[in-house]
Amino acid sequence: MARIYMVRHGRAEAGFGDARDPGLDAMGKEQARVTAKRLADIGPLPIVSSPLKRARETAAPLAELWKREPLIEEAVAEIPSQSQSQSLAERVEWLKRFMAGSWREAPLALAQWRENAIAALAALDEDTVIFSHFIAINVAAGAALADERVVVFSPDNCSVTIFESEGGRLRLIEQGHEAVTKVN
Repeated sequence: MARIYMVRHGRAEAGFGDARDPGLDAMGKEQARVTAKRLADIGPLPIVSSPLKRARETAAPLAELWKREPLIEEAVAEIPSQSQSQSLAERVEWLKRFMAGSWREAPLALAQWRENAIAALAALDEDTVIFSHFIAINVAAGAALADERVVVFSPDNCSVTIFESEGGRLRLIEQGHEAVTKVN
């Protein structure tokens, strides 16, 4: 049985509709430092990060404390946009509509992205800290709770949601702190 600590990235310097891959703002960097201190005593454990800049920057303080290089994993990245040619404004409107729905209504490519994320998490066989995103954490929570909604809860920036993976299944142990935040 593996314990999985999924950390939502710190506050980004821009939102989903403002930039494709923003880094952290000053508050986000402080949140990352505080989270690293909070998690310091559980490791060192393997660290996995989304390839997106805000997740990698959130992982950096813990990686430095533990002297570990994060493994970059596409399966825990943010939900892909329907089209890379979407303008940022179109992208945020699409996401708002999508977040209000269910995975049963998802296009095939997004349903496959979800299944890939669940499979990657469920396959973990050692305790791991993962730096990820709002929707990806909701994918894990939905799988653990058998809930088909796209948004099961609203994880705050740098909240830590804890799962266990055993026998190819996820179980929610502790839901991270919630807050109304900008999805980015």
